[in-house]
Amino acid sequence: MIEDGKPIFLQIAESVEGAIVDGSLAEESQAPSTNELAAFHRINPATAAKGIAMLTEKGVLYKRRGIGMFVAEGARARLLGERRDAFADRYIDPLLAEARTLGLGPDDLAALIRDRAAASTDTEGTSR
Repeated sequence: MIEDGKPIFLQIAESVEGAIVDGSLAEESQAPSTNELAAFHRINPATAAKGIAMLTEKGVLYKRRGIGMFVAEGARARLLGERRDAFADRYIDPLLAEARTLGLGPDDLAALIRDRAAASTDTEGTSR
């Protein structure tokens, strides 16, 4: 899971966020401890703690004194919103810029997307 080029604490935070988004870590459930994360990923507990602290500062996790860290209510919706915004920045904005260059309007783009989605569904079982 640990990949080169990205700080490990960020990868830890993204891993926990991913578990929240996909539902495997539900709101109000206990999050893995820094020691559990450190042991699983074979990293320094301080590095795992930095990732957890980042999520606490964002309001995704909160601490129950003497018990551990828990997923905050509304964390999944907040993370989904952040991911939608990042998706738009990374993919939609460049798509719209290229569409303008090609003279394509919103209806043209929607038709292209529908066509590609249908073709992708028709060839299900093969990667596209």
